[in-house]
Amino acid sequence: MELMSAKEAAAKWGISQRRVAILCSENRIANAEMIGNMWLIPMNAKKPVDARSTRYNKNDEKSIKPFLKWAGGKGQLIKEIEKYYPFEKGKITKYAEPFVGGGAVLFDILSKYDIEEVYISDINAELINTYVIVREHIDELVKLLIKYQNEYVPLDKDNRKNYYIEKRNRFNDIKVNGNETGNIEKAALMIFLNKTCFNGLYRVNRKGLFNVPMGAYKNPLICDEKNLRAVSEKLQNVKIVCGDYKKSDDFIDENTFVYFDPPYRPLTETASFTAYTENLFDDEKQIELANFVKRISDKGAMVVVSNSDPKNANEEDDFFDKIYAIHKIKRVEATRMINCNSDSRGKIKELLISNF
Repeated sequence: MELMSAKEAAAKWGISQRRVAILCSENRIANAEMIGNMWLIPMNAKKPVDARSTRYNKNDEKSIKPFLKWAGGKGQLIKEIEKYYPFEKGKITKYAEPFVGGGAVLFDILSKYDIEEVYISDINAELINTYVIVREHIDELVKLLIKYQNEYVPLDKDNRKNYYIEKRNRFNDIKVNGNETGNIEKAALMIFLNKTCFNGLYRVNRKGLFNVPMGAYKNPLICDEKNLRAVSEKLQNVKIVCGDYKKSDDFIDENTFVYFDPPYRPLTETASFTAYTENLFDDEKQIELANFVKRISDKGAMVVVSNSDPKNANEEDDFFDKIYAIHKIKRVEATRMINCNSDSRGKIKELLISNF
């Protein structure tokens, strides 16, 4: 039987050599065999159907979900956002999410599609560190989380509070004074605090210290080992960057679908009480983002942006209608807290802005 290398198969099929290796490792090329450190493929093998244009059977594929709660998470809007997914047409082979947050859209896409290249980023250094540790040190992370869970859950309320404050202080100490040697512990503490703090908030004070009080969960699942390991596997080929969304410019091209979920513009004066990082995202930065969206649209990228709808609070507020005037704007329903009063929880409109 005549054989060809992965490089030769890549040239023959018009895809990357790395892509061929992935297909081989997933047993999607019949009779492909690894000899030494290289794949050998039958010369008459057919190029597999591009899974990027086909939804996986959910019974065969590991479904993953966010491992962190995150303010403004998009879980409830997935059904609306997925209507924009362009992967079934085959042209779009890359995905970028430059404000990844809890990653609800990222994990939905990774569960359903085999994307050739994926880029995620966020300006929150602790969040990005946690993604990296989940990808690269899952065994050590799980071990620490199981330890925290076994220590915290059996405690009564007063001792839980003492334990929580101790871990919060330790997290802040590593955040301010630590170095790379503390990254695994910092990630474990990030997940622990996220699962046990009030409303799963990530909020810092003016000094950059995490200051959210303990929540009232009776039996929090601090270590969801099965999901964490599935997420770790899915993140193996994802480029993870700590930094401003503009760093994604070099990654994005005409083959890329980009989803932007920036910090939402506050609907009321009291709605901005939560700072997710030490950096504020004001109207000037919203305009800068709109200009960046135009820039990558001109490259040919397919783009979706989500944000709050100012018309919930002021029917005359056309801020986003103006700065995204050249794009399509859809108003969809969501349930949000529009201020710190729980009575204000209810159905409001949010924006999904697209260039296609």
